[in-house]
Amino acid sequence: MSTSSSSGPLAPRQPPSDKELVLKVIPMPADTNGNGDIFGGWVMAQVDLAGSVIPARHVNGRMATVAVNQFVFKQPVRVGDILSFYAVVTRIGRTSITVQVEVFAERFGAQGQFVKVTEASLTYVAIDDQGKPRPIRNNPTGQDT
Repeated sequence: MSTSSSSGPLAPRQPPSDKELVLKVIPMPADTNGNGDIFGGWVMAQVDLAGSVIPARHVNGRMATVAVNQFVFKQPVRVGDILSFYAVVTRIGRTSITVQVEVFAERFGAQGQFVKVTEASLTYVAIDDQGKPRPIRNNPTGQDT
């Protein structure tokens, strides 16, 4: 995943091999802000969807986003970029799961070259039919939330 120090932090890189590809999407002109870049709120919504993929496998039922622990926009996202969302679980508690999401863009006209555009950490909580937190079945860690 890392590049050599001589290529700099914004140089094209390869996507992470230690995370799972959970979503690919191409932003369209309707998703732009007043500057012509993709609206940050649209990116946040996509990150929330991507981040929920792996927890859904553990929760076996309803869940909700309970926290956005960190969200960093590293580079603008442009119309026509192919965005790849990679995720990994960083913590499983009694009722919650925390996920790290990294977003890489293949710029329009430069496919195969990846630039990290966003990274985030989100926490999801398993909920019952009344919207109250509930234990995650088969919690491998037994940690409390």
